[in-house]
Amino acid sequence: MSEVNEQIKKTIEENNVVLYMKGNKSMPQCGFSSKVAGVLNYIGVDYEDINVLADEVVRQGIKDFSDWPTIPQLYVKGEFVGGCDIITEMALSGELDSLFEKNGIEFDKDAAEKIREANA
Repeated sequence: MSEVNEQIKKTIEENNVVLYMKGNKSMPQCGFSSKVAGVLNYIGVDYEDINVLADEVVRQGIKDFSDWPTIPQLYVKGEFVGGCDIITEMALSGELDSLFEKNGIEFDKDAAEKIREANA
């Protein structure tokens, strides 16, 4: 396994929730990363943000690691969940709540419900 794969594997194993994104949680650098970080920030999830723009090797490495061609990428308890469209759908359907609850990830349920109400 390559050095970047080892680094990615270690990061997703050591953190309950990891978002590989363009920019960081306080200053996303693309609309898709902003949307996913916005959901996680709004519902109060504690997550590790990895800025793929800071390292081209990691930027390509995460795509190879997950066999997923786009950024952002969300991992929960070491498992790849998806990118922007999938996370958005999961947030709106309540699946994201279920995933976090099943994995013991703390989040604001009222805030998650407000996202659904605002998009109904």
